[in-house]
Amino acid sequence: MTSLPLVFDAPRRALPPRHLADLDPAERRAAVAELGLPGFRADQVARHYFGRFTADVDAMTDLSPAARDVLRPLLPELVTPVLEQACDDGATRKTLWKGHDGTRAESVLMGYPDRATVCVSSQAGCGMACPFCATGQGGLERNMSTGEIVEQVRQAAAAARDGALGAPARLSNVVFMGMGEPLANYKRVVAALRRITSPAPDGLGISARGVTVSTVGLVPAIDKLAAEGLPVTLAVSLHTPDDELRDTLVPVNNRWKVDEVLDAARRYAMTTGRRVSIEYALIRDVNDHPWRADLLGKKLAQRIGKHRVHVNLIPLNPTPGSEWDASPRRVQDEFVRRVEAAGVACTVRDTRGREIAAACGQLAASEA
Repeated sequence: MTSLPLVFDAPRRALPPRHLADLDPAERRAAVAELGLPGFRADQVARHYFGRFTADVDAMTDLSPAARDVLRPLLPELVTPVLEQACDDGATRKTLWKGHDGTRAESVLMGYPDRATVCVSSQAGCGMACPFCATGQGGLERNMSTGEIVEQVRQAAAAARDGALGAPARLSNVVFMGMGEPLANYKRVVAALRRITSPAPDGLGISARGVTVSTVGLVPAIDKLAAEGLPVTLAVSLHTPDDELRDTLVPVNNRWKVDEVLDAARRYAMTTGRRVSIEYALIRDVNDHPWRADLLGKKLAQRIGKHRVHVNLIPLNPTPGSEWDASPRRVQDEFVRRVEAAGVACTVRDTRGREIAAACGQLAASEA
């Protein structure tokens, strides 16, 4: 087997202090009891945090000043905005966050006519080493805690509600497509999914059908996620249907080949009833050939099923100094036509934020 430049276990760096969002309801009550307060105080704090998107203990006026001081350690500041940029007439807003140890991560809040979506990071950096990805080029610093992930979503929900995208909006969609490989931080990501999708006061109350988790194809973790009872959408970053090229573009392919990944995606779709999304960054003269479009459509139809899968083509957002470039429009259109000819739905992702380095990892790299 080829030696892989992959990091599945993050470097041993200290996670941030314990936060309310790290804890499930029973753990919250136990934590409050440890502080010498009755368990119902945990529900009060959770209603403020998850239901009203409030992390400021001093704003929780239904608690006495003494109780607020006691509970303050459960709401430490986990991520601080370092840089915020906007484009698309304010409909795309990117934030660079700094953790307690100085690590950087990114999230992007995007407004559409029918929804508001946040793209969040699950790791500071990434160990998957995909050569066309800015995050992959930088390597992995550490996993993010459950609280750090949830905080990105809570702050996005508050910003959308308060009109950051123009008119006030409700955050309805969360995509784990920012920095990192979500399934390489499995335990914390699944805990974050439960906080995000549980109704208040136990969570943020976002429908699981509005949540998407991406992966480069960690087959055992895909099967494990299917058994969690969380009907979130699985997005597989495939980027080419043939093993020869994918070994280079997505080095984890040296461990789990294309057919193994697609078979796991089929099992996920069958178990959850959710259609799988296949992410495909279209790169000029690398993976945009007509025969690859034909092979992609054929493999998806055979191994997953025409009605259980959807291809999401992504015009590449090149990183500075990169040898990679986006495919011409005519090549993109022909690729879509060929995939659809196999009976598989195929659309092109709306490109957002090129002028603010909105591809994951670009802003962090530019500010490093």
